[in-house]
Amino acid sequence: MRKSFFISLEGPEGSGKSTQCALLTRLLTDNGYGVVATREPGGTAVAEALRRILLAPGRDIAPLTELFLYEASRAQHMAEIILPALRNGKIVICDRFTDATIAYQGYGRKLDKNVIRQLNNIATQQRIPNLTIILDVPVETGLRRARRLAKDSAAGGDRIERESAAFHRRVRRGYVEIARGEPERVKVVRARDTIEKTHAAIVKIIGTVLNLNVI
Repeated sequence: MRKSFFISLEGPEGSGKSTQCALLTRLLTDNGYGVVATREPGGTAVAEALRRILLAPGRDIAPLTELFLYEASRAQHMAEIILPALRNGKIVICDRFTDATIAYQGYGRKLDKNVIRQLNNIATQQRIPNLTIILDVPVETGLRRARRLAKDSAAGGDRIERESAAFHRRVRRGYVEIARGEPERVKVVRARDTIEKTHAAIVKIIGTVLNLNVI
């Protein structure tokens, strides 16, 4: 049984996380690794139901309520998907994880970051990713991409995508500060280039940081 690894991909809206998660999953699977690809909020029936509540446009959700819903979704996700996969020696690739909560609810909503970290620890049973890759993109570029795709809602983007540019700038700043604070775990990749160039940069990190043999 191969040693398990936990990888999260993070970034502002429109950074291409979902695309890069799919490409990385395919690459590792093709190279013989057991991979579980998942996302937050989501990954389980309960968590996906909470995702629909959290992202539905037009909902007036208080910031603290929003935080608790994200953490509830995460607790179920950990218990049902992530921890069992890691115990079975899988590579888990997660589209967003706890760093998103620090960036969005801590920096974006201006909630107490220490409280968020405590709640993250409870929800995750103190498990953190072995490697986090932040895909960085300018706010205006990312929002144009995200609203054009509008994966979870009607045209115009989901509830988070519809937040102000100032909110999204705070989120991006949060990700920058997270990367500066944990350079061993967190790596930043520019997502302004083509999908192929971004994927190549991610593969390089995977190979050097986790010593995985991929082709």
